[in-house]
Amino acid sequence: MKRILVTGASGLIGRAVLAHCAQQGVPVTALVMDDPGDLKADRVVVGDAGDPQVVRLALRDVEAVIHLAAIPSPTDHPPLEVYGNNTRATFTVLQEAGRAGVRRAVTASSLCVLGLPFSPHPVAPVYVPVDELHPLQIADPYGLSKEADEATARMAARLFGMTVVALRLPFVGDPGDRLHDRAAEFAADPSDGARELWAYLDSRDAARAFWLSITRPLTGASVMFVAAPDTLALQPTEDLLDRYFPGLPRRSVLPGRAVPLDLTFARLVLGFEAAHPYPV
Repeated sequence: MKRILVTGASGLIGRAVLAHCAQQGVPVTALVMDDPGDLKADRVVVGDAGDPQVVRLALRDVEAVIHLAAIPSPTDHPPLEVYGNNTRATFTVLQEAGRAGVRRAVTASSLCVLGLPFSPHPVAPVYVPVDELHPLQIADPYGLSKEADEATARMAARLFGMTVVALRLPFVGDPGDRLHDRAAEFAADPSDGARELWAYLDSRDAARAFWLSITRPLTGASVMFVAAPDTLALQPTEDLLDRYFPGLPRRSVLPGRAVPLDLTFARLVLGFEAAHPYPV
């Protein structure tokens, strides 16, 4: 692969992706709103991922796209800005990539597409472990933007014959303070993690999942959960489910601290399994 475009490259996951691409010896074009000056990319394009002209410039000589640029939650921006920014960027990047002849792309979806983390009303999963067929219960603009992004990925696959993967990510942290602080929050009050099913992923594993998504022999559009196989909580998962989601149907046993997500699809399709569990 002669060059990859990474949008949102200055963020936590973006930097991990750049480091992984550098290890693989693949040149990267980084598309960012502001250049911090320390990115591991041999080409940096500054601009909005929702601007077609900027994206066309960034796509020069690119063979695959890793799209990460987005407002990451509905809490710090007006709803229209969250939804409009995220969906416009994903549509623009995939549309321009398809027109440029790019045939591999992966975009960052989110566990939030389930509608659980940011719901303004009490909401629970329909069953566990949650899989890709689980009903969506979205009542926030961020989760809705991710549902639209997944639909855009399917559209791009049909329209351009692209292979597009949408990875549903949980909370992603670096191996230092971010995961440590999150684990401490769950230790103090496990209810803080209930809406996210206490799931997490190390940023190094996230980077590898994105890499596999553009290098594995796939076709069409795929949506899949990726996460660490355990939770960030101290308590056994089934005890947590009994406490916070009593009566919730369970389709399989969840031993120990097993994450209540079904990770089978990513394992079978990508060959992905997290290699960096957090030592709770």
